[in-house]
Amino acid sequence: MADTDPAAAAVVPVRFKSNYAATRKIEPFYKGGRIQISRDGKFMFCPCGSKVNVIDVETGALLHSLQQVLVTGSRALLLRRWHWREPRCERSWRAVHTAPVATMAFDPTATLLATGGCDSTIKIWDMTKHYCTHNLKGSSGVVHLVEFHPDISRLQLFSSCIDYKIRIWDLSSSKCVALLEGHFSAVTSLAFADGNSLLSSGRDKICMVWDLKTRQSKRTIPVYETVEAAVLLPEEGDFSQLGVKKQGLHFVTAGSKGILRVWDVATAACVHSQPVPFALREEPSEHSLTQCQFVPARNEILTVSMEHNIVFYDAQSLQLRKQLTGYNEEVLDVKFLGPGDSHIVVATNSPQLKVFELATSHCQILYGHTETILALDVFRKGLMFVTCAKDRSMRVWRMGKAGRVTCVAQGLGHAHGVGAVACSRLKESFVVTSSQDCTIKIWNIPESLTSKAKAALISSPEPLHARVTEKGHDKDINSVAVSPNDKLLATGSQDRLAKLWSCSDCSLLGVFSGHKRGIWCVQFSPVDQVLATSSADGTLKLWGLRDFSCLKTFEGHDASVLKIIFVSRGAQLLSSGSDGLLKLWTIKTNECVKTLDGHEDKIWGLHSNKKDDMVVTASSDSCITLWQDVTEIEEKEEQAKQEEQIMKEQELSNLLHEKRYLKALGLAISLDRPHTVLTVVKAILREPEGRRRLEENIAGLRKDQKEAVLAFLVTWNTNSRNCHEAQAVMETLLKHEAPDSLLQFSGIKSAVESLLPYTERHFQRLSRLLQASTFIEFMWQNMRLADVAQQDQGTL
Repeated sequence: MADTDPAAAAVVPVRFKSNYAATRKIEPFYKGGRIQISRDGKFMFCPCGSKVNVIDVETGALLHSLQQVLVTGSRALLLRRWHWREPRCERSWRAVHTAPVATMAFDPTATLLATGGCDSTIKIWDMTKHYCTHNLKGSSGVVHLVEFHPDISRLQLFSSCIDYKIRIWDLSSSKCVALLEGHFSAVTSLAFADGNSLLSSGRDKICMVWDLKTRQSKRTIPVYETVEAAVLLPEEGDFSQLGVKKQGLHFVTAGSKGILRVWDVATAACVHSQPVPFALREEPSEHSLTQCQFVPARNEILTVSMEHNIVFYDAQSLQLRKQLTGYNEEVLDVKFLGPGDSHIVVATNSPQLKVFELATSHCQILYGHTETILALDVFRKGLMFVTCAKDRSMRVWRMGKAGRVTCVAQGLGHAHGVGAVACSRLKESFVVTSSQDCTIKIWNIPESLTSKAKAALISSPEPLHARVTEKGHDKDINSVAVSPNDKLLATGSQDRLAKLWSCSDCSLLGVFSGHKRGIWCVQFSPVDQVLATSSADGTLKLWGLRDFSCLKTFEGHDASVLKIIFVSRGAQLLSSGSDGLLKLWTIKTNECVKTLDGHEDKIWGLHSNKKDDMVVTASSDSCITLWQDVTEIEEKEEQAKQEEQIMKEQELSNLLHEKRYLKALGLAISLDRPHTVLTVVKAILREPEGRRRLEENIAGLRKDQKEAVLAFLVTWNTNSRNCHEAQAVMETLLKHEAPDSLLQFSGIKSAVESLLPYTERHFQRLSRLLQASTFIEFMWQNMRLADVAQQDQGTL
C-alpha cells in the first residue's frame, strides 16, 4: 500500500533520529501601543506587554527584548534610557509625573524629550543631563499627544488632551500662547507641512489645516471616517500613481475604513483610495488602522491594524511591499507549503489564514472563511492546500509562481463546523472532510483546478459538491487521514474508536477499538500496512490494517496526545501533547528516544518537511517553532570529541614517557579526569627528589589549574590508598599560596569542609599504626634481649 518500492527502500539504511533543536520561533512581538522605526529604516521597536521588542524589518527576526530607544515610560512612573543594540539600560530616573506617562516625543535634535501624563501635565527633559527643564500646566485631563515644532529655533511644543483643543506652548516662557479650536473629538495626529502650516486629524472624521502665523484654521476637510493618523506626502517625488496631478499639500489618512486614502488640501477631495479587501466589506471595524507613518529611509508608508498586522507600502504607489504579523492568537494547525517548503501556512483562532515566507517573515493574510479555521492539509507537491472551518465549509487554495495564494474552490454541505481535512496523497484528485455532524464527505477536485494554465484563469472560487457522504461515528470526528496509495482512509473520533474506510465508496472496512478516551489523531505509515492513533488517554497505538489488531502501545505522555507523524521513513513517531511536550519514539524498541520542551500550552499543529530533516509545531501559546534534526550534527560533534580525547590521551602518555610533567599535568587537568591527574602526580613522586619536583610543577600551574587540582584532591583524599598523594599536593598548595590567595579559589569553602574530616581520619589511622609499630618494636627488642641472655648462659 506504500507508494515507494520496498526493494529500493531496503537498499538505503534507515537513519534513526535522536534529537531535534529549535532553530527558529515565530512568536508574538507586538500586542498594541505605539510602534517606532529607526532613522535608517532597518529596525522596528514594538511594545509587547511589559517589554519592547527590537525587530529587524528585512527578516522579521526578533533581535532583542528590552524589559519594562530610545526611552520608555512605564506605569511605575520611571523613565528608562536604553542602549538597545547591546541591549542594556543606560539610565533610569523618576518621571516626576504623579500618574502614568501617556505619550512622549523627541525634538529634532533628540536632546529634549517631552512627556505627557495622565496627571494633566507636560514635562520637558534634558536628555544629556537627565533633569526636568519645564513643567507645563494648564491641560485639562490626560495629555495624549505632544509634538515639537520641527524648527528648533522656535522652541515651541504642541499638545492635545481630552478637551479636543490643540495647545501651543512657548518653551522660553513655559506658557501656553495659543489654543487651536475646531475639532469635536480626540485629536489623533499632528503633521507640519512647513514652518507655518499644521495638519491635524481627529476621530470626529475631519482633518484641519492651520496657519501658524495667524493661528487660525485655513481649511477643514471632511474625510468621512474616524482618522487615527494623517501623513503628509513629501513635496518632492513622483506621486502621480496616487492621483497627485499638481503642486500643493497632499496627505494620506488611515482609520476606521482600514484602507489608505490620499487627499488634496486645495480641493478637499480624495484623489486616490486603496481597493477595499474582501474582509473589509464584511466587518470593517475589526480591520481598522490604528497607526500610520512615513518612513523616509525606505520611501515607504507603515500602517498598523487593529489585528496587530504591520504593513509596509510603497510610498509612491501604495503597493504592498511587506507585511508582518505581531500577534497570532491561539494557533490551531500548521503545515509546510511551497515546492521547497519555503513557506508555512498557519490556521489561528480566527477566520483569516496566514502564509509566512520563512526567509523574510513576510505574511500573506488570506480572507474567505467567515468563522474560525480549524484544520488544514497540503497536497504532496506543496502548491495546493485545503482548509476547513466552523462556517461549515472547506476551501481549496493554490500558490502561484510569485508565492501569491488565491482561493480556487469552495465546498459547502456539512451541517456543523468542519473539524478535520485530508488531501489525496498520490495526486491532487480528491479531499476528505469530517465534521461535528459525525459525517465524512469525499470531494473530487476537477482537473481545471490542478492545471496551472486553467487555474490562473479562475476569477472566483469554483463550487465543489461532495461525491460521497457517510455517517462515520456517534460523536465528533477529530481526525481523518488518507493512505499513501489513495485507496483507504481512516477516521478518529471522540467515541474512542478509529475506523478504516474505502476511498472509492466510503464503505466501512474495519474498526480499531482499544483506546480509553477520545482519539485526537490518526496517521498511516508511509511504508507499512499500519495505522497510528493518539488519544486523550495519553497513549499512542499502532494497528495492523489486515486484522485490525493492536500491534504496539506507547506510553509516556502525561496528558492528551494531540498529534502524531511518522518520521525516519516510517521507523519512528513524533507526538505532541496538551502539556506542550514533543516526544520522539522508535517503533522497533517501543522506546521514547527524546522529549522536547518547546511550548507552554497545547501543541495542535505538527508537520514534517519533504526532506524529513525539519519539523514545525504550533501551539495555543501563540508560538510557531521550527525544529531542525540535529542527530547527524551531534554524532559528528561526539565523534570529534572522542577523537580529540584519544589524541590528548596519546599526547599525555608521550609526555609522561618523556618526563615533561608540567605539561602533562596541564593536559590531564584539561581532560577533567581526576584519576589521570592522580596518575601524573604518582609518576612525579616516584622520581628521585619527587617531593621537590612535585612542588615545582604545582607551583608552575595557573590559578584555574590549581583550583581544578584542589577539587581533584578532595576526591583522592576520600580513599586511604591515595591520601598520601592528596596530602602531598595539599602541602604544596599551602606552602606556595598565601592564605588570602587561597581564599580567592572557587569552591575553597566546600573543599576545606570535605578535606578536614577525611584528613583527621587519616591522621588517626596513622597514629594507631605508629602506636602499633612502637609496641611491636618494643616486643622485638625484648625478644632479642632474652635471646642474647640465653646465649650468654650457654656459653658459661
